[in-house]
Amino acid sequence: MVSGRRIAVLTVSALAVLIAPPLYLLLDLAVVGRLGGNELAALGVGTLVLSVISTQLTFLSYGTTARTARKYGAGDRSGAVSEGVQASWIAIAVGVLLVAVMYPLAPTVMRLLVGTSSPGAEQVVDDAAGWLRIAMFGVPLILLSMAGNGWMRGVQDTRRPVVYVVVGLSVAAVLVIGLTHGVAGFPRLGLPGSAFANLVGQGLTGLLFLIRVVREVRRSSSPRIAPDPVVIRAQLVMARDLVLRSLSFQVCFLSAAAVAARFGVAAVAAHQVVLQLWEFMSLFLDSLAIAAQSLVGAALGARAVDSAMGIARRVTVVSLAAAGVAAGVFAAGGALIPKLFTSDPEILDAISVPWWYFVAMLPIAGVVFALDGVLLGAGDARFLRTATLAAALGGFLPLIWLSLVFDWGLAGIWTGLVVFMVLRLIAVATRVRSGHWRRTGVAI
Repeated sequence: MVSGRRIAVLTVSALAVLIAPPLYLLLDLAVVGRLGGNELAALGVGTLVLSVISTQLTFLSYGTTARTARKYGAGDRSGAVSEGVQASWIAIAVGVLLVAVMYPLAPTVMRLLVGTSSPGAEQVVDDAAGWLRIAMFGVPLILLSMAGNGWMRGVQDTRRPVVYVVVGLSVAAVLVIGLTHGVAGFPRLGLPGSAFANLVGQGLTGLLFLIRVVREVRRSSSPRIAPDPVVIRAQLVMARDLVLRSLSFQVCFLSAAAVAARFGVAAVAAHQVVLQLWEFMSLFLDSLAIAAQSLVGAALGARAVDSAMGIARRVTVVSLAAAGVAAGVFAAGGALIPKLFTSDPEILDAISVPWWYFVAMLPIAGVVFALDGVLLGAGDARFLRTATLAAALGGFLPLIWLSLVFDWGLAGIWTGLVVFMVLRLIAVATRVRSGHWRRTGVAI
């Protein structure tokens, strides 16, 4: 039986890796914000594009973890490392393709996102395109980091990924201050300094992951360093399902923001504040899901079905308990926590609407995220894709747009989010109870 300590170690490691980039982004925004509003807006748009790319390509982490954990659990560490090698080839190929496509298209993309009608918009477009053209060269190494995180989680290496991410972002933190404002002898580059800092920091992290996988290959006699079409094809099949699942999330949340904006400035500001808290809690719950993914995959690879079931139950209980405690904290702090973000009485009044939907949804999310992790560890990506799309199309999206038609406001939008979570809960709970996910061995 896997101990609670092992679950905790994997969870803390995953959380550290997940939370480090948003913390760095806050620093980046604070540093660039001192240059002026145009530069801050350009950085915001540029990082949004990079974020969308990263979100759509998380299969390099999650899919690789599932496949690697199976082989690791079966005692085939060499095969597990081979999954990491092939995921790294996919990362390099996709990354180079994205650079080739996005570099010439950067001004067009920024013009579509920013528009050109408002005063100063052209300058923001030019600045954002320049920032993106520099930062995009780090995308292949960002994707290598995802692949590296994936296979190292699969073999339950908890320390190195944290070290690699912290080292890369620490260097970036020093560079973003130095290069943006010309501090400590660095040249003053302004906004491009932020892009170069991002490029170097993310590149260093990716390089550390690349060095590690090459060393693993050299230590073993069997993993091949060359591309393996059979393994790559299998990884891309899982990637297809995970990309479609991720895309459904993006469409839903972008639609929610668009509709909230049509209810006024206070409404969209309130929506974004509560949504940021939701995204923070999602990172925390996702770290528990990653622990479940790694442990369940290894158990099924070892053909230990009872152990996989025990892990599923234990992680679900822990995730539900953690989400319940968080819900209690946010419920008790309902009058105080929003004031940390704004003092505007109109926005504070608007926050009171989605706040209680958010609090009520947390325990549901605790179970959903844990069972998502269990099913991802089992390689049940096709089911998760279908369930998520059905919940989005059958629950979240209709309620979002009906909120606009019938003027339901933020209550309608957040009701849609709650329904989305409830439908996912029903789907994943039913799937786990059915036992159809308990396929043992290395093949998924």
